[in-house]
Amino acid sequence: MLISRNKLKSWSQALSEAGKKIVFTNGCFDLIHPGHLSLLEQSAGKGDILLVAINDDDSIRRLKGSDRPIYPAEERAEILLALRWVDCVTVFPEDTPKETIELVKPHVLVKGDEYQEKDIVGAKFVSSYGGEVSRIRMKPGYSTRNIIRKVSGTGV
Repeated sequence: MLISRNKLKSWSQALSEAGKKIVFTNGCFDLIHPGHLSLLEQSAGKGDILLVAINDDDSIRRLKGSDRPIYPAEERAEILLALRWVDCVTVFPEDTPKETIELVKPHVLVKGDEYQEKDIVGAKFVSSYGGEVSRIRMKPGYSTRNIIRKVSGTGV
């Protein structure tokens, strides 16, 4: 299910009241690769509902450059929702998911282990109400940037 930002808070409150454990992860998810699949599978195993928050197209351009995203947000959401581990996707316009995390109040916040917990956006907030911050070991050798370089012939 693709959920709009204005419904996130009531959606997450209803799930929490029903005893469901919400897991939150985020990113661009521009070109899905085995590293993403591993992260999503492991994330889904940490709770009942996996919500993936993706950057909107403008924020990706600000963060990654004018040649990104490869796929617009609607298509990235469609691809993610086709994966068995992903229950819900939302799109956020800011450069970080801080506001989205504060709306959702997830039980578990997941990022890859390339981030230190102190550098994970929203970690302090999630920890403040007893939520869990989880760093998942990333599958080595995968990155969207390297895939783009390889496909474009600019090397890895």
